[in-house]
Amino acid sequence: MEEDYHYLPSFDSEHDIQRIDGVKTFFHEFYIESKKLWSLASPAISTSICQYSIAQITQLFAGHLGVLQLAAVSVENSVIAGLSYGALLGMGSALETLCGQAYGAKQVDMLGVYLQRSLIILNTAALALMFLYLFATQILLLIGQPMDIAKWAGKFSLWMIPQLFAYAMNFPIQKFLQAQSKMMVMAIIAAVTLAGHTTLSWLFMMKMDLGLMAGAVVLNGSWWFMALAQFVYIICGTCGEAWSGFSYKAFENLWGFVRLSFASGVMICLEYWYFMALIISAGYVKDAKIAVDAVSICTSIVGWTFMLCIGFNAAISVRVSNELGAGHPRTAKFSVLVVSITSLLIGTILTVALFVARSRYPPLFTESFEVQQAVYELTPLLGTTIYA
Repeated sequence: MEEDYHYLPSFDSEHDIQRIDGVKTFFHEFYIESKKLWSLASPAISTSICQYSIAQITQLFAGHLGVLQLAAVSVENSVIAGLSYGALLGMGSALETLCGQAYGAKQVDMLGVYLQRSLIILNTAALALMFLYLFATQILLLIGQPMDIAKWAGKFSLWMIPQLFAYAMNFPIQKFLQAQSKMMVMAIIAAVTLAGHTTLSWLFMMKMDLGLMAGAVVLNGSWWFMALAQFVYIICGTCGEAWSGFSYKAFENLWGFVRLSFASGVMICLEYWYFMALIISAGYVKDAKIAVDAVSICTSIVGWTFMLCIGFNAAISVRVSNELGAGHPRTAKFSVLVVSITSLLIGTILTVALFVARSRYPPLFTESFEVQQAVYELTPLLGTTIYA
């Protein structure tokens, strides 16, 4: 019998917020809800930024190896890995709703089953996506990328295949932990991983001059360390009834879970593939290496700000699904309003900061004056993009 993925909680308005009928009441409820959101969003943002920064650190060091190396890593990271990252993260996002509502409705024992189903589906999807890595050079040439960039990016893509399966393991585990508000452990693991990744990348790529292959090995190792550390945390008994071991129920109704995973992933895929389209377009201009490098630096900045959105998205997903699961619709609706206002304020602050520092941040990414100048000229458009 097919399971119903839409929980019908028994509504109990006792703990739901009352109708807001004044400015004073609004600010009081806004303050209370902001504290709840930030308690979830802070570690979620930290986790997202640390995870995103792992690849960006590799890209940053590649920029100091040479213009071509930076272009190759940028194209692989934004096009090949970007396609896979968007698809797998989107499919894994089905757990945000399922686990969040199950946790709010006190059906905690289902969380482990949902996690295992998602792991099965995402690893199967990773096998299908592996052809992007195996034929990266041919694909990049087919879409019009320059020969030298396509060859370097294709070689780097082959080295990055292990990262693809780390994605498939990491994303469901994160959603599983987020639903239980276990954000801090993810933030700690991500921060430790980033610190180790930065140190090892500098040691192997810069100090020992082992090049991009060493960067790929460190990048793969960092993602697998992060995924395995989170999984060990789960199976050590820290999640209580949410994890009771592997279950045959994970293989039940897989097709229904696939449909839900696909539906939840479409929007996130489009958001991530936007960056991919920018990098591909840059490869069509006359001086492709300079253009790709400049656009990749700009998308890196946008990506870091996007990680703030991912953190708030994780927080609001937990808040809304938990409140709906507990039967508190007005609280869930108000949470959405609070996070929207907060995001608008943060976007304004970041845009102003970027304009102030427009001549200072490009040298951090590359030693090429031409690339630095191109990034400087793109900064006004970049600031507008961040605010929007």
